[in-house]
Amino acid sequence: MHWLLSGPLSTEELTVNIAGLPASLQGKKLVQLSDFHYDGLRLSEEMLEKAIAVTNEAKPDLILLTGDYVTDDPTPIHQLILRLKHLQSRSGIYAALGNHDIHYKNAKSEITDALTSIGIHVLWNEIAYPLGKELPLVGLADSWSREFNPVPVMNQLNPDTPCIVLSHNPDTAETLQAWRVDLQLSGHTHGGQIVIPGLGPAALIYSKIVKNVPLAVRRRVPFLEVNVSVVKHWEWAQGFHRIGKNQMYVNRGLGTYLPGRLFCRPEVTIITLQSE
Repeated sequence: MHWLLSGPLSTEELTVNIAGLPASLQGKKLVQLSDFHYDGLRLSEEMLEKAIAVTNEAKPDLILLTGDYVTDDPTPIHQLILRLKHLQSRSGIYAALGNHDIHYKNAKSEITDALTSIGIHVLWNEIAYPLGKELPLVGLADSWSREFNPVPVMNQLNPDTPCIVLSHNPDTAETLQAWRVDLQLSGHTHGGQIVIPGLGPAALIYSKIVKNVPLAVRRRVPFLEVNVSVVKHWEWAQGFHRIGKNQMYVNRGLGTYLPGRLFCRPEVTIITLQSE
């Protein structure tokens, strides 16, 4: 499936303006990788090798991973880390977990321990300072977990200081408007996987159509009962967005589910920071 339905890897490069970014952090380069779904089916070794090579060629100051390293069974993480240990970054590699990483009992601890064993810092409702105190990095619990509670974490931050937040599900941007978030990095959606040029993700179009169908009719037509529940905000399925005063980038991920991708290639994201 992965080689037939995913499409070639895309490298997306963008510059993000951050108000009050210190001169010492001007031009810092971040690379984001997301949604590996490494299980022998949804991500090819060739795609993963290419993504790692592209990441290292960018010579990043920081590598940021935004969840879903496996699909359900956590066991493949032990093979995945043999590949991820080749990632190179000046200031380290930091990761958030996704909903698939906590699917099975003990999956969270197994995946966290595996990533930690190769020097990847897993943030679960935690703050780190890989680029210094002037730019905190927050990693939140996955929004589908019982531990998702940004209040005690975000309230530790100085609102006058820029920050970056790793949060697997882009829907959390709605909640995070209560705080200053200069850049939220998310994944989860795979970009919608099937995108209609000029209209957006097929899931967004479908959800709009279904909402206009009377509930009584939906209950009688089987396929109209399907709940597209991956995210609420399909309009945020990929790319750069402004949500209130905050900014977010949603990576399309590397892994691919059936029925495959259309106009929605897997991606590596290279982000350069600059002062607004």
